[in-house]
Amino acid sequence: MANLKVGLVSPEREIWSGDAKMVVAQTIEGSLGILPGHAPVLGVLLDGSVVKIDPADGGETITAMVGSGFFSVAANEVSVLAEQAELGGEIDVQEARRALEDALGAESEDATPERRARARLRAAGIEA
Repeated sequence: MANLKVGLVSPEREIWSGDAKMVVAQTIEGSLGILPGHAPVLGVLLDGSVVKIDPADGGETITAMVGSGFFSVAANEVSVLAEQAELGGEIDVQEARRALEDALGAESEDATPERRARARLRAAGIEA
């Protein structure tokens, strides 16, 4: 069975790359699951969402928080280009909880900090 070539990058670094069986990302138009042979697509990532990658080697699912950015699929290659991205295993859960508390306590109409803090906790395996 064919695999996907996946690259998850942010301006700071390459977060993850490799072969995968499936990728799931949240776009502004809804959740998108990608398997090998998927039609070409370009989407806008939902800011403060989670991307999941099932590695082809059968390893543990890769989970990452992503900020705004783009998602593209072409010829079994998936590119996730995020303004901000962080692997679930790298997230400081205490700091993410503090960021969520700060966002909830702020009197601002901008919901981005709250969405990103919640996504960081979800990527770390904690429902918020």
